[in-house]
Amino acid sequence: MYVAASPILLILPFFSKYKNSIPARFFLYKNPPFAPKGVWFHACSLGEVKALAPLIERTDVKSRISVITNTGFEAAKSFGVQRRYLPFEIFLPFWINEQKALVVMEAELWYMLFFIAKRRGAQTYLINARISDRSYKRYLRFGWFYKKVFENIDKVFAQSQKDAKRLEELGAKNVKVMGNIKAYQKISVTKKISAAQKELLVLASTHEGEEELILENIDFKDRVIAVVPRHPQRFEKVGGYLSDFAKKNSLSFHKFSEREDFNDDIILVDKMGELVNIYAVSDIVLLGGSFVKGIGGHNPLEPAFFNCKLISGRYVFNQEALFSLVDNVRFCDVKDLKNEIKNLEPTKINSKPDMRKLMSELSFVV
Repeated sequence: MYVAASPILLILPFFSKYKNSIPARFFLYKNPPFAPKGVWFHACSLGEVKALAPLIERTDVKSRISVITNTGFEAAKSFGVQRRYLPFEIFLPFWINEQKALVVMEAELWYMLFFIAKRRGAQTYLINARISDRSYKRYLRFGWFYKKVFENIDKVFAQSQKDAKRLEELGAKNVKVMGNIKAYQKISVTKKISAAQKELLVLASTHEGEEELILENIDFKDRVIAVVPRHPQRFEKVGGYLSDFAKKNSLSFHKFSEREDFNDDIILVDKMGELVNIYAVSDIVLLGGSFVKGIGGHNPLEPAFFNCKLISGRYVFNQEALFSLVDNVRFCDVKDLKNEIKNLEPTKINSKPDMRKLMSELSFVV
């Protein structure tokens, strides 16, 4: 039976998400400094790490990458470069050594990270920079602090003109608009999955609370529902909920880790790295992280690449630049899903930024 989580269970996902990074970041456990004189990339989590792939592939000297989360650390394994967890700020003066350049993704504005790296001789870059509507007031409230941060950043590449203006208000210098570098990623399947016999509707990259909200507001007739939670530490909890939901509504259910097909009414996709493969055979995608406040949406380019019909919630403040590259996305509140699913059109990518422009601004890449 599915039961509401106790306070202890609610904090378990946090420790699962950071179980390796906490010892490494706070106690430097198995987390030595990088070898010197390379190009050091820093990103927070999975999506940001993946977005760095085109840059790392074109770097003309040895690269290395630091991250915050376990999933980001695992994703960085595919690059075949040195990878570390970024230590907590008080350790950075003792941990950072001489590097050719420091390239930081999005909103990782750690003062000591930039200050020490620059003092050790690195060129410093902030790329894919953004300031969402939701965060703007908070940034302004601490404007004095961010002004000090930007004193140590040589170049800033913003996602949009609006982001550039806000960054300049906070003290950023040498700001240029380059779009969202996640748009440079190569999209391709890693294996072929057989299509469902019915219409396949995917709940993609869902977060806490979204599965319940969405499933209560969609029809199951003549379709298969695949649920893909964003974070693996939620697989067990979401699986318990879906199993009980299926029994309650006389629906069939299985886990993708047990059987890789879509021959039941509800499927929990509890395997990492399968979402792109599933998009390739999907009819409709409901893109998570957008139906509850606080997340800011997820990347719409992958489902659009496969011309899936796409619905998103309205909370997409972290992905506005990417959504501007996609046609025919439907935005709605969760209570309107049943009506919005009708008469959808396939999405398509309408444009992609020119990566050569970004490459020309970075002196350490070929």
